[in-house]
Amino acid sequence: MHRRDSSKPAKILDREAAEAVAVAALSFLVSRPEDLSRFFALTGLAIDMIRQTATEPGFLGGVLDFYLGDDRLLTDFAADAGMPPENVAVARHMLDPHGWQA
Repeated sequence: MHRRDSSKPAKILDREAAEAVAVAALSFLVSRPEDLSRFFALTGLAIDMIRQTATEPGFLGGVLDFYLGDDRLLTDFAADAGMPPENVAVARHMLDPHGWQA
């Protein structure tokens, strides 16, 4: 993945930006087979279900929830994406501000 200058954090201003963070997180997860296997085990999904499930409400938020539950994965993704780890929590909130609490 392309690394951004982490001294200039990305701003999460709207749902579209939050979705972009979640899609980047999903792409990063796919590049890490061990973490992807754990994601599948925890969610009950299978690889062939990703395309269909990815369009369902709540899926992208669930991806970010997975990251927020794993500090190592969160910090690895944030470093790779060139953003502070806090942006993942902000993006998660933007995706569902009424249904998610830190």
